[in-house]
Amino acid sequence: MKTGSGKGKVLLYSINFAPELTGIGKYNGEMVRWLTEHGYEVRVVTAPPYYPQWKVPEGYSAAWYSREEWHGARIWRCPVWVPKRASGLKRLLHLFSFAVSSLPVLLAQMFWRPDICFVVEPPLVLSPTVLLLSKLFGVKPWLHVQDFEVDAAFELGILPNRPWLKKTVTGIESRLMRSFRIVSSISHPMLRRLRSKGVPQERIRYFPNWADLRSVRPLGNDEPNALRAELGFAPGDVVALYSGNMGEKQGLEIVLEAAEILADRPGIRFVLCGDGVAKPKLMEQAERRKLANVRFLPLQPIDRLNELLNMADIHLLIQKRKSSDLVMPSKLTGMLASGKPVIATAERETAVHSVMEESGAGLLIPPEDPAALAAALRDLAQRRSFRRSAGNSARRYAENRLGYESVMQTFHQSVLELGVKMAYEPNDKPHSVKSV
Repeated sequence: MKTGSGKGKVLLYSINFAPELTGIGKYNGEMVRWLTEHGYEVRVVTAPPYYPQWKVPEGYSAAWYSREEWHGARIWRCPVWVPKRASGLKRLLHLFSFAVSSLPVLLAQMFWRPDICFVVEPPLVLSPTVLLLSKLFGVKPWLHVQDFEVDAAFELGILPNRPWLKKTVTGIESRLMRSFRIVSSISHPMLRRLRSKGVPQERIRYFPNWADLRSVRPLGNDEPNALRAELGFAPGDVVALYSGNMGEKQGLEIVLEAAEILADRPGIRFVLCGDGVAKPKLMEQAERRKLANVRFLPLQPIDRLNELLNMADIHLLIQKRKSSDLVMPSKLTGMLASGKPVIATAERETAVHSVMEESGAGLLIPPEDPAALAAALRDLAQRRSFRRSAGNSARRYAENRLGYESVMQTFHQSVLELGVKMAYEPNDKPHSVKSV
């Protein structure tokens, strides 16, 4: 250790952080909480919360710097430009605004001499500064890839798919990735993609998203679901739930098309819960199609998450074909932990397909195929025993593979491999540190 404090020192650098309730911000917050409760000193350089609504809430400022304490960590929030509608060019400007505003704060934190600077992709635009400062200050840089943002930008048309541009940008991305001491990602197909980009095998780590198995759990038969009652669903209704970001990568239009196909089955009800740039358009389409079997809900508070996930009889994991091998949706962990079956749109050789096959959590259908989605829903609506069996398999998989504590313990071991010394091991932490 540089300071002799006996505590590992981690600097998290990411545009997303708690109190965001979904996606990368959620996992960053839970990771930081675990680290501080297990003896690490942690500082965070981030932006004010804005995702998935793409709006900074009251109490935070997009224009000013601020500092706060959060579960024992020091948080610096830097100005960021948040567009009302996130088009391709606006997304890039949004990321660059944070990269520029956060530079002086990041530089100041390097004088704290962290052991590790943990930067989360997206955005990769933060990487050059991290690599330069880490080299100057003797800090070990760690890149964690939640999304392959460059590949997704080209394949989803956010960036023009011109050969010279793609070759240039992906070449820069590959060189940056190879320069990190550790590069981790959240699924085995994504690890293979890291290797295809030239990252040496010995630098690659598997660091999956986890499920908080105590906060999200199956409700017993004697535990009422108030949210389901509030929405007026009958006991015999089969509720198909999509919960999460409503963006371009999801392709949620097929849910509305499936709902239209199943309009003659009033007992199959659709709920789309969350926020995102595509939500207004989806609501407009549902109204135009007069879909009485579709309900939209706002993003639910964290204390209602388990109630929300248990409201479902079937979870929907929807992605477009071109994005299905680029990301591992964070929402899947909660679906599995809730002990409810899942219908997922995924092609072979993708992360989602792999997890669904291994877990036995439900049905796989081709992406962008509303007829297949409607057929799968019609099938599962009639097979209650299969839904129960698939849900039990989903929960077992979450317990065996995705537990919060076990994933973070593996992360801790990777930190120790980098030569970071701790005054005590997490399992022997002093009484003043609260256990997870």
